[in-house]
Amino acid sequence: MYQIYINQTELIITETASQSFSNYQRIDYEGFEFFSFYNRFRDVPHPSVYLMTTPNARQLFKKIKLSLRFIKAAGGLVRNEENKYLFIFRKGKWDLPKGKIDDGEKTKIAAVREVEEECGIKVTHLDEKLCKTYHIYEMERQTVLKKTTWYRMRANDQPNLVPQLEEDITEARWLSPADFDLVKKNTYPMIRDVIGRIEV
Repeated sequence: MYQIYINQTELIITETASQSFSNYQRIDYEGFEFFSFYNRFRDVPHPSVYLMTTPNARQLFKKIKLSLRFIKAAGGLVRNEENKYLFIFRKGKWDLPKGKIDDGEKTKIAAVREVEEECGIKVTHLDEKLCKTYHIYEMERQTVLKKTTWYRMRANDQPNLVPQLEEDITEARWLSPADFDLVKKNTYPMIRDVIGRIEV
């Protein structure tokens, strides 16, 4: 199964539609043309989910990937000693710290570097990989597919957060799971999916 996020739109490509899927609209893979779908749904203002079942999900995803500029990124879901999680406020939305992997850089190293740069902290422990997400957006007149690998991290005794203003981050804040509704009301479906993996 592949989940592709386009702003507020989520496209699920799968070979079997399990009972875990709900509140979605079906689309037919016969005659599916990705850019037609993208241009139609990229600016939908409310969260929407579209599900496509296909005999070969991997093949279709690969076809989409090859038609786009591909970027690898990494980021972190960071917890502190008070069981609070690190969020950033960027371009009017709540987000999680992440960024592009440099040439030759290992994914884990990039994830830690981006968290530290964007929030002005020191990661004290890197835990296991949490998940991967795929996000499509426009950059420099190109349509980009960004694959982000997310890791669980710890950053103990890091009270002073310094948002990276040159990356359009205006705030960095520790939030408890009880405050996640604040984030969910003003974020992207992709971020809701990542924080939904937190066991509370």
